[in-house]
Amino acid sequence: MIKRLRRLVFGAPRNVQDPGVHHKISLIAFLAWVGLGADGLSSSCYGPDEAFRALGAHAYLAIPLALSVALTVFIISYCYTRIIEHFPFGGGGYIVAGRLLGPTVGLVSGSALLVDYVLTISVSIAAGVDAFFSFLPYSWQGLKLGMECVIILVMMLMNLRGVKESVTALMPVFLIFLVTHAVIILGLPFVTSGSIGTAIGGARQGFAGGLAGLGAAGLFGIFLRSYSLGAGTYTGIEAVSNGLPIMREPKVETGKRTMFYMASSLAITAGGILLGYLLLDAHPIPGRTMNAVLIDNFIRGSWLGGGSAGRWFKITTLLSETALLIVGAQTGFIDGPRVMANMAHDSWLPNRFATLSDRLTIQSGVFLISAVALGTLLYTHGETSTLVLMYSINVFITFSLSQIAMMRFWFGSRRRDPSWTWNLFVHGVGFVLCFSILAVSLYTKFFQGGWLTILLTAGLVAFCLLIERHYRLVKQNLSRLDEIMTGLPRVEEESGKPLDPKAPTAILLVGGYGGLGIHSILAIQKLFPYYFKNFIFVSVGVVDAASFKGIARVEEIRRATEKSLKDYVALAHSLGLAADWRMEMGTDVLEQAERLCLEAAHEYPRAIIFAGRLIFEDEKWYHRLLHNETAYQMQRRLQFAGLNAMVLPVRVLAGAPA
Repeated sequence: MIKRLRRLVFGAPRNVQDPGVHHKISLIAFLAWVGLGADGLSSSCYGPDEAFRALGAHAYLAIPLALSVALTVFIISYCYTRIIEHFPFGGGGYIVAGRLLGPTVGLVSGSALLVDYVLTISVSIAAGVDAFFSFLPYSWQGLKLGMECVIILVMMLMNLRGVKESVTALMPVFLIFLVTHAVIILGLPFVTSGSIGTAIGGARQGFAGGLAGLGAAGLFGIFLRSYSLGAGTYTGIEAVSNGLPIMREPKVETGKRTMFYMASSLAITAGGILLGYLLLDAHPIPGRTMNAVLIDNFIRGSWLGGGSAGRWFKITTLLSETALLIVGAQTGFIDGPRVMANMAHDSWLPNRFATLSDRLTIQSGVFLISAVALGTLLYTHGETSTLVLMYSINVFITFSLSQIAMMRFWFGSRRRDPSWTWNLFVHGVGFVLCFSILAVSLYTKFFQGGWLTILLTAGLVAFCLLIERHYRLVKQNLSRLDEIMTGLPRVEEESGKPLDPKAPTAILLVGGYGGLGIHSILAIQKLFPYYFKNFIFVSVGVVDAASFKGIARVEEIRRATEKSLKDYVALAHSLGLAADWRMEMGTDVLEQAERLCLEAAHEYPRAIIFAGRLIFEDEKWYHRLLHNETAYQMQRRLQFAGLNAMVLPVRVLAGAPA
């Protein structure tokens, strides 16, 4: 019953060796625009809002602000298009900074990205619920937080089923948003045709008055503050370069096309909304978003009027904003776990965050990012303004580091690539824009919530450094075991003894060929001298999120696993033992290994199954988080099935195995 319920909620398992599986779960440019570009487009619901509010009495600056926003979107998008070309396997700011500026800088960028993706979910859902409650009675505001929590849980379940399924389900609302906002932006010249000249004239007079009263420096300061407070507008741009692994081949072309769709739609929408605020004389109203005010003013000035048509247009538009903001949260669910997987592959995070589920989703990452986003909403009580303050700072840390990294890349390529000067200039402009926004954001937002973002990011960096140090020490000490064990003399034999199904058999679970596996063979011989006549080596070729980049990569893992098993068989032959091997490919070691062991034990009834596990001298609570419990879980499963199973300890004394 539990298995049937799991199948109903999460869907049927997928086969990593199916040549068509990548095609089935990958996204074409349009779907990638929905799943990843929606984060950027949805930011037009709160980025321009924050920027326009910051102008205060200087609303006339909305015209240069709209142009600056559109230009900034295109510049940053073009910079990330160049990153897509040179880093076609995704990873975005984490991979770029890590490869070009060093692992520690990559860690800072990756940590900033992770906090950013948590806030992507929190901000998008909070802003979406704000839009939904904009046409409900003000007394209902107390229900917002509960609704936000429910939405996070629903989206978590959707993403555990698979990325493509979740994007496809949310696509219709994305299209409705595009249509309704296109009507507003394209309808502005008609709705304001009688007053557009007055609005422009008023903007000129306001600019002249502001220049006379505040001076050029004062006016520029107001503009710069508003521009930086609207930095949330650009926050989804990097998502496309991070999400390349889930895109349809050719990934680079699909990624570049997706980036073009996203940049064009965001620049037009965000710029158009800012101009709409000015032309339709929109002013902040408590309990309502600026976009809700804009829609009301648009309806009053259009043919829709105050009848049922206008009312339904308003409801449809606000619901589409709500839905698109929730779709925008999807980027955090897609890219956040992928950044975790890349960092786990580099030992900055526990290895379990690189593991794929049988639905080929990063289940642990989805669970964690959902839980942290939920905690963030509860901590801030779902206040969008507070979340936006926290949100945009980390985005521009990553943006700035990415531009520095690419500047270094192109400067180093000056003797090989004649276009290096143009590319260096482009990324230089991108860096100046991103770093300027970061500096102003830190200055203006630090004591309003920015300090918490910096504290969280610094804490995550310190946490990752401790994890990496632990893994590095264990790896260094295990490498000494490899040197000792792999250096043992071995007599090569063309063929070993034939296996006897009636003879005592040791079934040994092994990973790659190395010291741990050889240590286990010798430990079995020491514990049971001359008892076992047969050795069956069992291994699972594990495909994780970092290696799941195409069927060719899966085939490489299969060949490497097969070679390791053949090396173990050759070693057993040199020890005078009959030996064979069994292997399977998959994402779940337990499921695959259990099946292989059961099949081997059925063939060799006098079998005992062995699995090795690291045993630390001073066992800490975090060891179970950092190292899997596969050996104990396998022992429990096999013993319940009526088989004999033992765990072989590999002792780690003061960081060194003995």
